[in-house]
Amino acid sequence: MSTDDVFDAAYREHYWAVSRFVARRLDEQTADVEEVVAEVFAVAWRRRTELPDPPLPWLYGVARHCLANTVRGRGRYRRLLARLGHHELARDQRTAPGPDAERPGSWVLEALDRLGEADQEVLRLTAWEELSVDEVSTVLGCGRSAAAMRLHRARRRLRTEIDRLHRRDSVALGCVSGTTGKTASDKDGRP
Repeated sequence: MSTDDVFDAAYREHYWAVSRFVARRLDEQTADVEEVVAEVFAVAWRRRTELPDPPLPWLYGVARHCLANTVRGRGRYRRLLARLGHHELARDQRTAPGPDAERPGSWVLEALDRLGEADQEVLRLTAWEELSVDEVSTVLGCGRSAAAMRLHRARRRLRTEIDRLHRRDSVALGCVSGTTGKTASDKDGRP
């Protein structure tokens, strides 16, 4: 099979997986998704003689670099708008979601957002992209042991954040720690 055929097969087989990978990381910027995916496959075309088998983890690694470039470019754009002033993005004015806009599982996303970018990425690669530790090591450009350790530590940190959120929600609901199980209003003698 020629290198053009290998690229063609990789493009047809993995286009939507790469698109979903990019879209999940660019939450609200759908216009940027197509640009980033196009850049990923442009890089893959230029390096089609180097495409590994399977190509998907390698394509995810390229997508991570393209996403980083996009995020840096967006930051430069915002700084320029801030210097120019009089722009909605410069003043960070966006429509706030309504109180009923909470998405299912948003507490997990909140806990994930509290982690560092490296922890978030290794967790996304295993949970969202369903990659094995070997594939994660390819995407991150590290050894299998390092990828496994990063995943282990990220999971531990996520568990800690989930526990913190759970404790915070318990306090907000009026629960107190201790063996009596009484709320603050029970201690005052009120119902």
